[in-house]
Formats: sequence, structure tokens, C-alpha cells
Amino acid sequence: MTLTTMPTHTARVVKSEWTKVRSVRSTVWTLAAALVVTVGMGAAICAVTSSSYDDMSTTQRATFDPTYLSFSGMGLGQLAMIAFGVLVVSAEYSTGMIRNSLAAVPQRGTFLLCKMLVTGPLVLVVGMITSFATFFLGQALLGDQGAGITDPGVLRAVVGGGLYMALIALFAVGVTFILRSPLLAFAILMPWFFLISSILGTVDATKKIAQYLPDQAGTVVMSVVPDTLDRPYGPWEGLLILVGWTAAALLAGFLVLKKRDA
Repeated sequence: MTLTTMPTHTARVVKSEWTKVRSVRSTVWTLAAALVVTVGMGAAICAVTSSSYDDMSTTQRATFDPTYLSFSGMGLGQLAMIAFGVLVVSAEYSTGMIRNSLAAVPQRGTFLLCKMLVTGPLVLVVGMITSFATFFLGQALLGDQGAGITDPGVLRAVVGGGLYMALIALFAVGVTFILRSPLLAFAILMPWFFLISSILGTVDATKKIAQYLPDQAGTVVMSVVPDTLDRPYGPWEGLLILVGWTAAALLAGFLVLKKRDA
């Protein structure tokens, strides 16, 4: 659906949401940071790995996944995408703009839908550009140890990387609608994705549960070599788990938006 085929009211709301996103400088910078950090970190790790590849053991070489290695910067890049998702929503509440927004668009389902129609494609485009850029640069730095985009499973992993970044940003949007506070959203999401989730994934008592957390499940789609990540599900199943988390967060965010006053 394009703006020309949308109902007039919906098209106006979409244009308004687009104006909000591009007029807030911090949201633009967070998307740029997601690209730069992911590509830069991935390139650095690929360059170091290339120079030390000959020193790897036979076991390490057997499980070496050049595609997944190029996404080594995704852990930091996703934090910038999370920040974007938080800012897209929290700017409404921190400035009090949410009152004007809901006064202009009292149908809260339409309001949330239009925000998604702007945010979703935007984070998907940035995610895809980031994923393809970090893959091609990483493989170029790996040289003879690198993978080609036509190798089995590689295109799926690269496209999956872009989908992963977009879904993480939308998950943050849903959570921020629930919390309605930028400080609270950042205080929960940043430590969780940067530190807590990884810790839970390495502790025996919580490892099985942690495998079904959004980031732990979603990153499987970027793996090509089966032994790279030890998960009881495949790449697309892992991405579907992340889709489920994102859908649940957005639904909960909508219910909170619908029931609470601005």
C-alpha cells in the first residue's frame, strides 16, 4: 500500500509520523550508529581473524563460520536499533506530544499502525543495508577463508541479519509503548540485550530457557555452519521466535496505549 492508495486520513497520519522521525536528530543518528558500529566491529574482527587463521586448531577450523563472524558487530549494532525504537516512542511522551497526537488521531489503533508503517520499512531498509555491507566487507577481509553470497545458506543468513535488526527495533517500540518512559525503557532494554541475556545463555541453570529469548533465538538465522550455535531449533524457527516476541510486545503496547490516558 502506498500513500496514494491509502485513505486520506491514514495518509496524513503516516506523513505526520514520517515528519516526526526525520525531524528528531537523535533518531537519525541512532540509525547511522547502528550501521557504522555493526559494519566497523564486524570488519575489525574479520581482519584480526584472517591474520590468525593459520594458528587455529583443526577443531576450530571445522566449525569456522565466516558468515556468522562478519556479524560479530551485531551485538553492539542492535543496541543502536533498540535506542531508535525507544526514541521513536519516548519522544512522544517526554515532550508531551502524545496528547496532541492522540487528539489528532483518537483511533489509537490507527495511530499505532501508522507509526509502524513508518518505522517498520525504515528499520528494515537500514537493517538490510547494514547486513549486506557488513557481510561483503567482512568476507573481503577474510580473503580465501571467506564465504560467497551464493554459497549454501549464506543469502538466508544475510537477509536474516537485516530482518533481525528490524525486528529488534520494533520489539523496542512495543516495550516502550508499555513502559511509556525513555529512562525506564533504556534501563531495562540496554542491560538486558548487552549483558543479562548473554549471561543467562552461559549459565547451565538458565541456558535452556535463555535459548528462547528474543536475541538468543533471532541470531540463529545468521549462522550457516550448524555447530556454530547450539540450539534445539533451526534458523527460520529461531527467527519466528523473535517474530513472536516482537508481535507480543507490540500487542501489549497497543493494549496499554488503548487503556491508559496520554
